[in-house]
Amino acid sequence: VASLKMQDYEESVLFLGSWGPFQRRIFFVLCLTCVPCGYNILSVIFLLASPPHHCDIPPHSNLSQEREGCRDGWSYSTEYFQSTVVTEFDLVCSEQWKQPLTSLVYFLGGLSGCFISGLISDRFGRKPVLFGSIAILSIFSSAVAFAPSWPVFTVLFFMLGLGQISCYIVVFVLGSEILVGSSRILFSSLGQPFVYSFSMMLLPGTAYLVRSWRHLSLIMAVPGLACIPLWWLVPESPRWLLSRGRLQEAELLLRSAALENRVEAPPVIFLPPKAEKAEAHQAESVSFLDLVKTAKIRHITLKLWLIWFSTSVSYFGLSFSMSTLYGNLFLNYFLLTAVELPAYFASWLAARSSPRRLSFIGFCLLGALALLFIQVATNCYPTLTMSLVLLGKFGVLAGSGVVYTYTGELSPTVIRNTAMSSCAMFSRVGSSVSPYLLELGETFKSLQLLPWITLGVLSLLAVLLCIFLPETFQQPLPDTIEQMPVTQCCRWWAGGRRDDGGLHPQPPQYVAAECRSLCRWVGLKRAEPRRVGPSHAAGRLQERRPR
Repeated sequence: VASLKMQDYEESVLFLGSWGPFQRRIFFVLCLTCVPCGYNILSVIFLLASPPHHCDIPPHSNLSQEREGCRDGWSYSTEYFQSTVVTEFDLVCSEQWKQPLTSLVYFLGGLSGCFISGLISDRFGRKPVLFGSIAILSIFSSAVAFAPSWPVFTVLFFMLGLGQISCYIVVFVLGSEILVGSSRILFSSLGQPFVYSFSMMLLPGTAYLVRSWRHLSLIMAVPGLACIPLWWLVPESPRWLLSRGRLQEAELLLRSAALENRVEAPPVIFLPPKAEKAEAHQAESVSFLDLVKTAKIRHITLKLWLIWFSTSVSYFGLSFSMSTLYGNLFLNYFLLTAVELPAYFASWLAARSSPRRLSFIGFCLLGALALLFIQVATNCYPTLTMSLVLLGKFGVLAGSGVVYTYTGELSPTVIRNTAMSSCAMFSRVGSSVSPYLLELGETFKSLQLLPWITLGVLSLLAVLLCIFLPETFQQPLPDTIEQMPVTQCCRWWAGGRRDDGGLHPQPPQYVAAECRSLCRWVGLKRAEPRRVGPSHAAGRLQERRPR
């Protein structure tokens, strides 16, 4: 039985409008719930900061004996930090390998959280996972502050990572499914990223005022605790309820929203034929393996995984490399987070009026070129180097903003959170690699430019992969895997191939969107795509010339 189509759902909820009191409440409350994850993301940098240090040599000691090692400990600079995990547990010299390992454990926690939260969210709902992730952030931020040793800290840091990115992903999915039309684009491309970036900017300021890592960890728990009362203001996703066959709950939620917006709901929101189709899928369950089960979704999933991996390596590679640049550490990180605001604003403008592929390719090319040119200015022109780093961060972040929206539009409702979480898993793999990439450049001076070159090349790889993804601009969200657009296997905008190897033309609605997008870019005023007869190759299109 065919499933409920997303365009049918969006037509059914048109009576709510797109920007009433209900939508405004959802918009602002969900933006607030992403503050804890944004505030915690840079904790790996400030808690694990390694200040300048030297062997602590007592007066009147025999210096010749110091060749055996720093038997009396180390003396650390207190210019920027009173204490960090590195200084308290002496993770330097022979113990320096524990620094990148600790970062790796944190990001592996994020990877595990993405995998677990995606499955739980698609099966049990978005709302429980959201507030469960916030609770994890608050509980383990507090627990980390009392870690008596490095092994205990590492275990607690892993648990802290479990809730970080999963919180952001489920907020994104929940907002994308509750809001429709222009309000959804505004939330996913501008509202949530702006609040996330602003909360990131707060941590460098807090770390500047609070120089002890234990006190900083306790403060990091405050935003999560403040978000717990928002449980009573955040509803479950009606799209998810409908996909699980819980029609009465979905209708009750939408009627409540109609009362809040002061509009009249129709007597029957979902027509009986649609309801029967949705109920047919009540028992249907999806899993992580469904992302690679058929050729249609497998081609899209593999490309998205590699794109998220590449952008994450570039993003966190830039963040970790800031400690090696000239200037004040706190100011550098503040600028690096502040540049995210114009980057997300640019991605929002692109999401409103431009095709997803062209937007992502343009931003990533800008970031890649900036990162590749950094090697020319490094060690010679610190101001120019800093400018190129910020320009590279702008391109990478604007591209990431587009790919978030793009991934959500490519993924069907029945498995959207799992798909987003799986992409975030590969993003965490990329962030796990970043500390070791920086460590390689610092250990071997002849390879000090390798991190920047690697970041630029990975951005170019993301551009290449994006070329072969289908366009989703101005298209309704798919509900099921069968409704997903066909991947671009051989052409820029033609159809892909079926599972049996035959030519599978792009669905008409996606072809029309492609034609409109291409005509807009080349300046044509009018283009009406139509299919050529069966005697021609399947999927070939013919456009009518404008008069």
